[in-house]
Amino acid sequence: MAEIQEHDLLGRVRRLEAELEHLRRDLLHRLTPATGPSGAALPSLFGKLRGGDVTEDMVEEAKRGLFRNLTDI
Repeated sequence: MAEIQEHDLLGRVRRLEAELEHLRRDLLHRLTPATGPSGAALPSLFGKLRGGDVTEDMVEEAKRGLFRNLTDI
């Protein structure tokens, strides 16, 4: 009799574990952003960056913008 109850309890525990896994999966699917036409539009850098080769003048301009003189502070 005790063996049957133990077997039933183990079966119930297994079913509860499976249900928890399903709930966890469903929750994670809701937290991730949806893709496709119904999902939110992803930001794009298209048209934001200059194309072509990087010249020395562009590198120097970027350096001047990034590393200002201490007199500017």
